[in-house]
Amino acid sequence: MPDWQWWQRGVVYQIYPRSFQDTNGDGIGDLRGICERLDYLVWLGVDAIWISPIYPSPMADFGYDIADYCNVDPIFGTLGDFDRLIAEAHGRGLKVILDFVPNHTSDQHPWFRESRSSRTSPKRDWYIWRDPKPDGSPPNNWISNFGGPAWEWDEATGQYYYHAFLKEQPDLNWRNPEVRAAMHDVLRFWLRRSVDGFRVDVIWHLMKDPEFRDNPPNPGFQPGRPEIDRLLQIHSTDQPDVHEIIAGMRRVLEEFEDRVLIGEIYLPIERLVAYYGQDLAGAHLPFNFQLIHTAWNVRELSTLIDEYEAALPEGGWPNWVLGNHDQPRIAARVGAAQARVAAMLLLTLRGTPTMYYGDEIGLAKVEIPDDAVQDPWEKNEPGLGLGRDPERTPMQWDSSPHAGFTTGKPWLPLSPTYAECNVERMRSDPRSILSLYRRLLALRRERKALSVGSYRSIGVFGTAFAYERTLGAERLIVVLNLTHEPHLVDLSSQGRLRRVLSTCLDGEGDLVEGTLDLRGDEGVILESVG
Repeated sequence: MPDWQWWQRGVVYQIYPRSFQDTNGDGIGDLRGICERLDYLVWLGVDAIWISPIYPSPMADFGYDIADYCNVDPIFGTLGDFDRLIAEAHGRGLKVILDFVPNHTSDQHPWFRESRSSRTSPKRDWYIWRDPKPDGSPPNNWISNFGGPAWEWDEATGQYYYHAFLKEQPDLNWRNPEVRAAMHDVLRFWLRRSVDGFRVDVIWHLMKDPEFRDNPPNPGFQPGRPEIDRLLQIHSTDQPDVHEIIAGMRRVLEEFEDRVLIGEIYLPIERLVAYYGQDLAGAHLPFNFQLIHTAWNVRELSTLIDEYEAALPEGGWPNWVLGNHDQPRIAARVGAAQARVAAMLLLTLRGTPTMYYGDEIGLAKVEIPDDAVQDPWEKNEPGLGLGRDPERTPMQWDSSPHAGFTTGKPWLPLSPTYAECNVERMRSDPRSILSLYRRLLALRRERKALSVGSYRSIGVFGTAFAYERTLGAERLIVVLNLTHEPHLVDLSSQGRLRRVLSTCLDGEGDLVEGTLDLRGDEGVILESVG
């Protein structure tokens, strides 16, 4: 398939490195652990791994507070371990994508230590410093994404610095060309180590309103929601000149061959698609999180898919995500039965799918006792259910103590169901959700219509909806029932069809003429047979 890039036809698998595989018994996953599990990922059938931050960090936000962009935290290993991981992954045909966190550093980064040393520091303008208002209060009303004010007073220099997240995560000033040059060099450092691309953290945050105007109140704010929702983030995010910054990153990647730039963007569709950039010179894949936030019903989902397809710029490649390290797991949101239907949806829509580790075994919400909470957001705003620990718990490999993840005490608790919900057990069960994921991934490779074919909506049929994937003479139809109740779907207008794969993992090869009898919680892939 010479006309399609690897990141268009492939499937990305996100690894949260603290929770994937521990090899030294400290209860925290590491790079050697990822190496040990590469054969599993090849068996599963994914094409690329995206690894959340592994850089040296005080771990105030578990690696998203970086103290050195060009090294590996000893918790995870060494640069040598990283180089070995790249070599072994590439040797198995797997691409490696790194997390890049350019919006902010740790307050322990040498750049920030120099910046806060004095108002005349050469790096003072590398961060966002502002004088207080006449009454001594912060420069504006901006709120931290983790609650509380987004400005921290620095007594020594008599100014506030801005932090969109924790006070230990000061924001860089991307209006400073020296910052841009330094961060471009960071990208080159890893690209020269053969990294295949980057997922860019909070890419829509990088530029702020140059006048630092107050954000307006959110008229739809409801009590019980996180404090950040109290204001509309009009001036603190999604500024027009952010696209110039992204285009600059893209130019750096184009100095190297066959790399991908993915942007984390939590925005409505009409604003999200702007991040493809002028003439597609922005992110190759602005992350589309709509499946995470849309209500799980046939009308909402079918409308969302059609609206997203219609909004894409010409030549823009779609992408889909069901979950990640910041969002409740799909099985926790829709239940175990519908998680199977969700897997079929993710892996049959047009565009690049990103899977999240553990979803393939149906890992759901893991309750975290109060004394085991790690997430700083949960600690800052307790009682609102904002904690991200439940979706970051260790991968469950087998039924041995600590689920084969570690010989020590895991940094977060395991699911109490790990003796049944684990890779080893499900791998030998032909009807498990793991077997379903593997079958879907294999079918996606075999049937090119599923990976790079066109998309066309067929319609909504009560509690089910259907769409078509076509490439050349190959035509596949996907029908998904989003309820627990059986449903008859009239497909008489679609010609003679044959079952290729069901989420129930049976009935393969059965002919369908006229009406499809869908069971509750069933998705089916059909092929045209004339």
